Amino acid sequence: MTSKSAAAAARATVYGYPRQGRGRELKKVIEGYWKGRVDADALRATAAELRRTNWRQLAEAGIQEVPTGDFSYYDHVLDTSVMVGAIPGRHRAAVETDALDGYFAMARGTQDVAPLEMTKWFDTNYHYLVPELGPDTVFTADSAKQVAELREALALGLTARPVLVGPVTYLLLAKPAPGVAADFDPLTLLDRLLPVYAEVLSDLRAAGAEWVQLDEPALVQDRTPAELNAATRAYRDLGALTDRPKLLVASYFDRLGDALPVLAKAPVEGLALDFTEAAAANLDALAAVGGLPGKRLIAGVVNGRNIWVNDLTKSLATLGTLLGLADRVDVAASCSLLHVPLDATTERDIEPQILRWLAFARQKTAEIVTLAKGLAQGTGSITGELAANRAALASRANSPITRDPAVRTRVGAVTDTDARRSQPYGERAAAQRAHLGLPLLPTTTIGSFPQTAELRVARADLRAGRIDTAGYEERIKAEIQEVISFQEKTGLDVLVHGEAERNDMVQYFAEQLTGYLATQHGWVQSYGTRYVRPPILAGDISRPEPMTVRWTTYAQSLTPRPVKGMLTGPVTMLAWSFVRDDQPLGDTARQVALALRDEVNDLETAGTSVIQVDEPALRETLPLRAADRPGYLAWATEAFRLTTAGVRPDTQIHTHMCYAEFGDIVQAIDDLDADVISLEAARSHMQVARELAAHGYPREAGPGVYDIHSPRVPSADEAAALLRKGLEAIPAERLWVNPDCGLKTRGWPETRASLDNLVAAAHAVRAELPTAD
Repeated sequence: MTSKSAAAAARATVYGYPRQGRGRELKKVIEGYWKGRVDADALRATAAELRRTNWRQLAEAGIQEVPTGDFSYYDHVLDTSVMVGAIPGRHRAAVETDALDGYFAMARGTQDVAPLEMTKWFDTNYHYLVPELGPDTVFTADSAKQVAELREALALGLTARPVLVGPVTYLLLAKPAPGVAADFDPLTLLDRLLPVYAEVLSDLRAAGAEWVQLDEPALVQDRTPAELNAATRAYRDLGALTDRPKLLVASYFDRLGDALPVLAKAPVEGLALDFTEAAAANLDALAAVGGLPGKRLIAGVVNGRNIWVNDLTKSLATLGTLLGLADRVDVAASCSLLHVPLDATTERDIEPQILRWLAFARQKTAEIVTLAKGLAQGTGSITGELAANRAALASRANSPITRDPAVRTRVGAVTDTDARRSQPYGERAAAQRAHLGLPLLPTTTIGSFPQTAELRVARADLRAGRIDTAGYEERIKAEIQEVISFQEKTGLDVLVHGEAERNDMVQYFAEQLTGYLATQHGWVQSYGTRYVRPPILAGDISRPEPMTVRWTTYAQSLTPRPVKGMLTGPVTMLAWSFVRDDQPLGDTARQVALALRDEVNDLETAGTSVIQVDEPALRETLPLRAADRPGYLAWATEAFRLTTAGVRPDTQIHTHMCYAEFGDIVQAIDDLDADVISLEAARSHMQVARELAAHGYPREAGPGVYDIHSPRVPSADEAAALLRKGLEAIPAERLWVNPDCGLKTRGWPETRASLDNLVAAAHAVRAELPTAD
């Protein structure tokens, strides 16, 4: 096919779409089901209507091939585990009794059974449920969900393409099941898994699928020859099947590197590749292997992870270059649009000048359709769209919102000394022990306490004018009093004020910093029914006035025990925001760090002796390719130290991280030079404690003993058992006792019971120590 005919064939498509609905209907109906207010039929009916709404919107916008199978009640990787029959032994009875309740038991756990481990989906803020596999795992095909959703779309008269997690990525994301040797490699199960995928593909073909997309994002990471050989074998075998649809293998989030030749040569009918800035090398690599003669290429030229309008002219140039490299070129976003909010036009509080810079899922869909039209019919067919796009880009580039000379001057004056504590850790630790007087195995929480319905009503009442600021603040004071009183009665050693005034750990600060924009409806799924509204980092950052000092000081006035000041760190402020794409991330991180440094210093001046600067996103934002990591970690750890290094030696700096794999960043954790770090550890059975010990981590640590992402209440014996595991790796004088994460999403009854058990466990294990009183 000539490049001209390839252009004429260009179609618009997407890999996935936000699941929640315009008003987060999916969240509400699922949580209603959990609470017994909604039955299973009503849940399924709501989900089906949300799917239909999404498909119709996509089709009406001009998307010519809609995705199916991307919709999920909780997580698409968990859906894949169900599809291949990889149900953990502890959950089989629940799944066999009731498939839906068993599904949620795997995701959330029950009082008697622990859930699957949860961690970050590559370098995004989405969490997936980690498959648990072992040498005895038996895979069985269950294509019911995938087939049913395909038929729903086809019944609407749409061209539909099922989207599945690919077999190689599925196995690379898996972990050895509990009780299985830690060195077991799930990839050894590939030959056992492929026949199950073959059966699912056959079922989808029978249901009417012309194409099926197999997502292999794990192949954009550094992969060993053995792993690349596994990918070669997987697609050789699947490609050789006679009873199957056409296969489209998709990758995203970065460049494919050595995996690109593997996929280009595979006997599949198409590839979907990321051609945004992060993966620009894919274009040169594709040309180097001779392109994809006789195959379909879906070009991801619209950024599926950020919210800035696309440079249409630049994307058309990329698409034009690709025309000669494939039999047919279609247009898409770089990845699923799951990672962006639904619709920018619902935002009423953002200035129209700024709103024109933004593209959420619906606007990105329009960009994809425009690019496909321009590619197929020529730029003359989209002159109006190109002119409006150029005007929006120029408006942003020339706006005074994006540049503050005072901020840039301050960043330029930063020296290495500004990012170093005045004394080494050993001297600081002695000063802090003398100042704080804490026992061995001190107990604390991570920061937030349950955000009750009453608190949410109070915030809504304030926004609606039903109460004034004074009335709202009285409610916050009462909540802080209750939280402090509870912690004292429970016996916690280092307290928190509970963050009653905070809507979100990033948004709360973003709303008080210049350069940030907050949305009203920009919800993005983090995990399950947990949705967040990432703020938008649009310009240079500064802090006009203190943000947390008032409430922290008030909480400290209620108790003689130390109360931690609580801040979100600079890397997490970036990672959980939509960041600007017009300057290096390291420059933006320094701006945020200096604003937070002012807050840390003001907290100390106000008498706060323990200050926690959370960095749960440090690992999440780690580049997927090892070659890119040293540069990132250099500015990321410097930004943390720049935030925290201005305090006295006897002020104790904490940090917190959760739900990621930490083994490959232990040196970076060390480089933060925090006095205490708390980390998720309950679901991974203290793995991180062992990793810290293997590294020789010299400072204090609190690997969590209470999994807060599950409603189950751990017993005191269970928490004590985890604590003893922690002591095998970390000496008692450096070990803290705490939950995995903040308690914002939990209810008060389970929180009270769990923290009572946590403190009881700490007392029991203290009594076992040779140095105990």
